[in-house]
Amino acid sequence: MSTRQSQREALKVQIRWMIRRDMNEVLKIEQESFDFEWTEEDFLSCLRQRNCIGMVAEQDNHVVGFMIYELHKNRLHILNFAVGPAMRRLGVGAQMIEKLINKLSQQRRQEITLEVRETNLSAQLFFHQQGFRAMGVLRKHYEDSNEDAYVMQYRLDGHDTSDTYVSVNRISKYQNWSEA
Repeated sequence: MSTRQSQREALKVQIRWMIRRDMNEVLKIEQESFDFEWTEEDFLSCLRQRNCIGMVAEQDNHVVGFMIYELHKNRLHILNFAVGPAMRRLGVGAQMIEKLINKLSQQRRQEITLEVRETNLSAQLFFHQQGFRAMGVLRKHYEDSNEDAYVMQYRLDGHDTSDTYVSVNRISKYQNWSEA
């Protein structure tokens, strides 16, 4: 057994719903992970919506990773996902994705989608290893940098549905929700 494999087996995390008191640790991971990070208000605006869910991975009573996703009629859409730098490549992210995949069903939601910055090669490789496939490119998707995004998709049945994907900027769509 390799050292990496034994670390993965030893690093079991508890995955649970995100609660308000997790926000400081979530924001710290966000700031350590992204050049163009979400603010606390971005998180709160998103999480106030009925179809938006937050999950955290916790080890030894500390948040070590988080995921924000939306529930849609036929799919789940990951909006934000990160694991703290010290806990990366230890299976934390894979456990969170596995938890999300287990929410899919043949009867209802059969796919998970997300966008990844074109420069975020480590995220592209991570999601590919989890069974996601690149389905297309959204040109100048991110308002903060005009960077392109790769649309990635995981399908329960393995079929390509790239023609049904609709582009929406990950943060701007939430800024006016509280007014609706």
